[in-house]
Amino acid sequence: MSAKPKLYYFDGRGKMESIRWLLAAAGVEFEEEFLETRDQYEKLLQGGSLLFQQVPMVEIDGMKLVQTRAIANYISTKYNLYGKDLKERALIDMYVEGTNDLMGFILMFPFLSAEDKEKQRAFIVQKATSRYFPVYEKVLKDHGQDFLVGNNFSWADVHLLEAILMVEEKKSDVLSGFPQLQAFKARISSIPAIKKFLEPGSQRKPVPDDKYVETVRRVLRMYYDVKAN
Repeated sequence: MSAKPKLYYFDGRGKMESIRWLLAAAGVEFEEEFLETRDQYEKLLQGGSLLFQQVPMVEIDGMKLVQTRAIANYISTKYNLYGKDLKERALIDMYVEGTNDLMGFILMFPFLSAEDKEKQRAFIVQKATSRYFPVYEKVLKDHGQDFLVGNNFSWADVHLLEAILMVEEKKSDVLSGFPQLQAFKARISSIPAIKKFLEPGSQRKPVPDDKYVETVRRVLRMYYDVKAN
């Protein structure tokens, strides 16, 4: 039996959370080493594990992979979440990149000042409801299938559900004008592997708190203020 994938990151969401989602969707158990001190981070740097001097980093199948997209590509391909042919992979890539753009507005939210958080919250909801969610609503309505691509569960579906739940944390009724996405959310959330990941006690991380922010700032020596969009 091969070793479980091992994830190196902070005890929080950040860029690793989408990797956790993918592994969970594939039904793959994984281990985590949480970075809590600068010394841990320096040790990874000095050992040559962090190719571009940054995390996330995932040990899997004898490799130490960095760069979030490369890690996700490998996992989604390995576990048949990346379409059946080149055209489907292109569509999955397109939807994932769109979702990434939306999630990028949320990623740095915990690091903002209280005033900037309120501005960013409104910005996130506005972008989600005017630019991103309408695209997926139309895709699902036009093809009438359960999933975004090829009527098969894929990385694109996993990533979109993650994004939907993150935006709902900013505005709980954000899907009120999107019946297709409401049904999609219910459908994907009921998939056994996803349902398990959404249950209390899973390795899914909660909304980032002040402790997470302080740890990231300390380990990465982030001494600057993050600004809202």
